[in-house]
Amino acid sequence: MAELIHGLEASRVAANLAQVRAEIADACTRSGRDPAGVEILAAVKYVPTEELGVLADAGITLVGENRAQDLVAKVQAHPGRFTFDFIGHLQSRKVRQILPHVRWIHSVASDSVLEQLARHAPPGTEVLVEVNIAGEAGKSGIAPGELEAFIARCPVDVVGLMTMPPLATDAQASRPWFARLAELAAAHGLRELSMGTTQDFAVAVEEGATVVRIGTRLYR
Repeated sequence: MAELIHGLEASRVAANLAQVRAEIADACTRSGRDPAGVEILAAVKYVPTEELGVLADAGITLVGENRAQDLVAKVQAHPGRFTFDFIGHLQSRKVRQILPHVRWIHSVASDSVLEQLARHAPPGTEVLVEVNIAGEAGKSGIAPGELEAFIARCPVDVVGLMTMPPLATDAQASRPWFARLAELAAAHGLRELSMGTTQDFAVAVEEGATVVRIGTRLYR
């Protein structure tokens, strides 16, 4: 398990953020996109609550947490400083706990979660559906062939899709999976694509990502 990241410095995080933005701009130039259409989400699973203020000082405004309990603690410790999204595996019993604190849940992927959304989501709730784009055994996400029916069953507005492609050392290996997710989003009239992490975000942007989830690249 990765260790928590301590000793963050705002100047270093700000410099890393600027470099990521520059690489996103370059990817947008290559693909004919506007960089303003890509959000940088700082993945903060390994950033302790007491270090989050450094991210705000560095200019980060959008953060994503993987664990419900940690998300609530971080929201309460830093009220109004960030927009929070939930990006981790979602247990249905945690839906009610996180809903008041997040803009989007990126990882809706089960009927039990849909049931909890139907019971607890306020009007205007928006979510992203997680897609197991490569059909990997044991990985969370809706199969592409089941996506249309799943969206139809969702009791709140689905605005986009999220995926984690198969683990690869070469960023280009992720390209066909990102392209496939973009095709699915377009086919279902969805505007948001949460895809791409530290190792492959530029490729994701070239294939249409609107949110890239960046972790260690911002902190080291």
